[in-house]
Amino acid sequence: MSDSIKTIIVDDEILARRGLALRLAAHKDIEIIAECKNGREALDKINELSPDLVFLDIQMPGVNGFEVVEKMQGDDMPMVVFVTAFDKYAVEAFEVHAVDYVLKPIEDSRLEMALARVRTQINQSDASNQKQRLIDLITNITGKKPSQIDQMLNDGEYLKSAYPEKLAIKDQGNTILVPVADITWIEAAGDYMCIHSQNPKEVNVLRSTMNELESKLNPTTFQRVHRSTIVNLDCI
Repeated sequence: MSDSIKTIIVDDEILARRGLALRLAAHKDIEIIAECKNGREALDKINELSPDLVFLDIQMPGVNGFEVVEKMQGDDMPMVVFVTAFDKYAVEAFEVHAVDYVLKPIEDSRLEMALARVRTQINQSDASNQKQRLIDLITNITGKKPSQIDQMLNDGEYLKSAYPEKLAIKDQGNTILVPVADITWIEAAGDYMCIHSQNPKEVNVLRSTMNELESKLNPTTFQRVHRSTIVNLDCI
């Protein structure tokens, strides 16, 4: 491997890709060789360019981030940093399997930590172990055995499991886990989202764009009825 870390950014949101690319540009050893807007495009570029590192969004239309990992061919697996909004249980699964993650919106300090882990693992890990860790990670998050994952994909259950059951919201240094099922509606207020729950007195504020938050919610349950409003259809 050369001194530079060949990197691909995969996200269906153009602003998210550009924002991450700008932050990574500050790191001289990171060489961005491609940006992809969906999973299929990512697979083509990964096979073509053989990157060392992929920043991979999880919730994307068509082929999601987990499916991209499953479909990667060959033993020369790149390092993967998932971009996600999973709750603490999924986050723990990422940490156990030594594959890093960053939560949206990405904080500079967390990105620095992720890159430090990437540099360490690139020096220490062999490709076959990386591949097994990634498959183990997907198995851990879905709660299924590797042999069951293909059946989940065929049954359409895999995409449902890709959406988090809780949203992690930072509040004065603490992290609050809000059950998605308890959310009744969401309204935009500038750069923040006001998340209303079944308790009318409880409103949590999340720094995010409407598009980012919408991508974390199952579209069969949550619908965007206005450019600044998302509603839970089960609560109508």
